[in-house]
Amino acid sequence: MHAWLCENPTGVDAVAWKELPTPQPAAGEVLIAIRAASLNFPDLLIVQNKYQMKPNPPFVPGSEFAGVVEAVGDGVKHVKPGDAVAAFSGTGGFATHACVPAAVVMPLPAGFAFDDAAAFVLTYGTTHHALVDRAALKAGETLLVLGAAGGVGTAAIQIGKAVGAHVIAAASSDEKCLLCREIGADETINYTSANIRDELKRLTAGKGPDVVYDPVGGDLAEPVFRSIAWRGRYLVVGFAQGSIPSLPLNLALLKGASIVGVFWGEFARREPQANARALGELAQWYAQGKVKPVIDQRLPMTALPQAYERMGTRKVRGKLVLVNG
Repeated sequence: MHAWLCENPTGVDAVAWKELPTPQPAAGEVLIAIRAASLNFPDLLIVQNKYQMKPNPPFVPGSEFAGVVEAVGDGVKHVKPGDAVAAFSGTGGFATHACVPAAVVMPLPAGFAFDDAAAFVLTYGTTHHALVDRAALKAGETLLVLGAAGGVGTAAIQIGKAVGAHVIAAASSDEKCLLCREIGADETINYTSANIRDELKRLTAGKGPDVVYDPVGGDLAEPVFRSIAWRGRYLVVGFAQGSIPSLPLNLALLKGASIVGVFWGEFARREPQANARALGELAQWYAQGKVKPVIDQRLPMTALPQAYERMGTRKVRGKLVLVNG
């Protein structure tokens, strides 16, 4: 097998494409021949030693991928050799093969494309957990999505519409706003050229959004929180802008609002049955055409450095996918 190996997490230059022995699955493990893997923001942070999970080097980055089962260890019952699967394992995906715990492997329904599946589990799992579980988003409520043209942002637009919400998508360019409208957003805000508070007041007749989905953090957080509706729920999903905002807690008091943390990986670990139900609903929505990953580019697996470079430009719309073969 070949893999991008990170022997010292000092940045994207620390990964190298190397030949390694193909592992064999131990009890409770699955060996997957990887067809496609997607690049997520944590995959950039992890090779910079900036992510909350810090694997011991050397390690192979790549948190989510899809492929075909080649072998299973003792005790594995829900998949068998030849099955198409997706997996979210935190590491291991930027390679030709990966050996992962069976618990992180999801059988794919017929017709589920590998490139879509590779861009699905983390992005849509996180967003379903955020909107349906943590925020209890209801039909008719207004959802504001920040960073709406990115991987989790595009998922949030689609899941918001699947639930029946009115979706306002906020992004950093007119081009990104156009994409958001194309995949179902009811309204858009270019927060580079417009005042986001003024636009939210206009678009909601002064009420404000019921739910805010924020994977961005940074300097937008406070003005958006000041605009939230009574009993609003502000979902803390991530900090793609780089800085972690500090919100005055009196704002939560004045609005009767909630600041809600979203950590899907820990949810999946602590509540595996609830997570499995959520992924099952998402798979049904995919089959019904309600959700489908937006793929920015498909690149060869050997082009990981170029994928990292494109992610760093903030021009990615949806997800970058790396493919083998």
